[in-house]
Amino acid sequence: MVGNRGTAREEAILHATLELLAEVGYDRMTMDAVAARAKASKATIYRRWPDKAGLVVAAVRRHAGTAARAPADTGSLRGDVLAVLEVMRASLTGQDAALLLGLIAAMRRDAELARTVRGQVLDDKQEVFGQVLERAVERGELAPGAGHGMFAEIVSALLFSRLFITGEPLDGAFLTHLADDVLLPLLDHHRSARR
Repeated sequence: MVGNRGTAREEAILHATLELLAEVGYDRMTMDAVAARAKASKATIYRRWPDKAGLVVAAVRRHAGTAARAPADTGSLRGDVLAVLEVMRASLTGQDAALLLGLIAAMRRDAELARTVRGQVLDDKQEVFGQVLERAVERGELAPGAGHGMFAEIVSALLFSRLFITGEPLDGAFLTHLADDVLLPLLDHHRSARR
């Protein structure tokens, strides 16, 4: 019973940390606010996490979205790319977007936090695009060795910019444009360059 209470308390603290990060950002988030939100004492928090950065790293590792997975095979590279873009858009327009905004400045100052967030955000997406491209190779749509390292970075940057900087719609028309006029031609260029 005590173990279950301890686990529940830890979950409440980590969840409160993510909520506050999304609401006020890393710099304005305090351990006092986390304790109040989680209905826990500061002593309880400090026994487990010695500082704010350690608490945030633990919260991001535990709860900042589930590991990205490639969507079901649509039967075509274009269909798979559009499906991945839909998943990424849904993630960005949910809590993940507010959380990322809360962490951006802090990532520049805290290397461990930056590594964790990048692992949650970019590395998973690179893996998903890798799976999509491997499917295309198996179907004969792409030659083996087509590079995909930049795909997740390009997509993340464009979606993030549109959502937070330009304010332009992040709708189906934009995702189709991104797939048809940027990503698929990039793969075609890469394939042509390897011939």
